[in-house]
Amino acid sequence: MRHVLFCAVALFSMSLLAGTRDLRAEEVKVPLDKLPKVVVEAVKKKFPGAELISATSEKEDKELKYEVTIKDKGKKIDVTVEEDGDIEGFEREIDVKDLPKAVLKTLEEKYPRMTLKSAEAVYEIEDSKEELEYYEVLIVTADKKEIEVKIEADGKFKEEEKSDE
Repeated sequence: MRHVLFCAVALFSMSLLAGTRDLRAEEVKVPLDKLPKVVVEAVKKKFPGAELISATSEKEDKELKYEVTIKDKGKKIDVTVEEDGDIEGFEREIDVKDLPKAVLKTLEEKYPRMTLKSAEAVYEIEDSKEELEYYEVLIVTADKKEIEVKIEADGKFKEEEKSDE
């Protein structure tokens, strides 16, 4: 009886794991001329005059989202748009010299002798209000490892992701 119960639990667990595969997002390249009109209009309204560069789509928890890469005033911006045209947020490329002092201080303390490669300001939009969430900074450590670090504007460390992860 215990063996039958163990097998039933094992089969149930495997079926749950197999089902989660569908929940993982897979990015698909979308030609700009195939982007839904509502998505294009939302991006153009938020960033008038910006040039659309590329787009991808991704299904997350049964919701279709688009990431539209644009060029605005010489800087790259990745805009996340829901299929109904609501802009969820965006990541704006910034010059590393424009990072807040608190962010630079945290980076220098945590990663001595690192090199700054690039930076983005990450914004969330909720109820039509834009809010800076954190900075995403790509660094190269003294031992030549590339790491993407997320730090809040006040210097509070959020997380890091090594390039081999």
